[in-house]
Amino acid sequence: MSESLKGNKIGFVGLGNMGAPMARHLHGAGAEVFVWNRSEGPAASAEKDGLGRVSSLGELGAAVGASIIAVNLTRTEVVESVVFGDGGLADGLEPGSLVIDFGTTGVKETREFGRRLAEEFGSGWVDAPVSGGQVGAEAGNLTIMAGGSEGDFARALPVFEVVGGKITHVGPVGSGQVTKLANQLIVAQTIDAVAQALVMAEKAGVDPARVREALRGGFAESRILDLHGDRMVRRDFAPGGRSELQLKDVRLMSELVDDLGLDFPTLRNSLARWIEFVEVKGNGDLDHSGLWKLYGEDDPA
Repeated sequence: MSESLKGNKIGFVGLGNMGAPMARHLHGAGAEVFVWNRSEGPAASAEKDGLGRVSSLGELGAAVGASIIAVNLTRTEVVESVVFGDGGLADGLEPGSLVIDFGTTGVKETREFGRRLAEEFGSGWVDAPVSGGQVGAEAGNLTIMAGGSEGDFARALPVFEVVGGKITHVGPVGSGQVTKLANQLIVAQTIDAVAQALVMAEKAGVDPARVREALRGGFAESRILDLHGDRMVRRDFAPGGRSELQLKDVRLMSELVDDLGLDFPTLRNSLARWIEFVEVKGNGDLDHSGLWKLYGEDDPA
């Protein structure tokens, strides 16, 4: 990997399945990367790989200065706490710094976070949720949908080019989150459709693996049919994208649709299916392709 970020100091908060490889890619591109993570293991592993480790969010801000801090966290309330809570990033941010939120965060909250950071702390915010899952994070070819000012996007672009493949600036702060929710609306309902199609084929006496192969290349082709359809056929639901996070995203998009005064019956149905799968049947830790289990088991868990 070229050292395109050599001479840059970058902070990174959140070393989960997505964040850990992203932080390592930034380190591999020559940046001096400082990390903070709530749990011990991932932070210790990153330190072993040569990344700088700090003991507090305030220390992270001091280490990076007026540079870039990326956060990759799973829930809106966690983002707010990490950035604006007691002892959060904002307490140590220098004016002119830039926060990049790689997670999927509420739209209204994201716009408020951007406003607060600019008005109260003199710093920028770019919401840059990603698509591509753990595989894309490890390969460094995530799809990135970015919201923020033109200047902040240009400043973040060298970071995006290290961890991403397709990168699109879609508008001001909050636009990236709207785009990601559009992505997740399609993903959530397509997983459901693929699960139903493969179960229907199997119950009708046709090999679902052959059905999947026959459909690929036609109008039904999709990455969901390709990747998740394969997992459904093999009954391999080890978590890549956890179902509890899929449900979280479906709830966020449902909130946005309600705020816009829209009526999407299929989205309401999708929300009900994910609630049943995750909260009623307790499958939140399975991969989201595991939604197949709602239809494909005679005695579902």
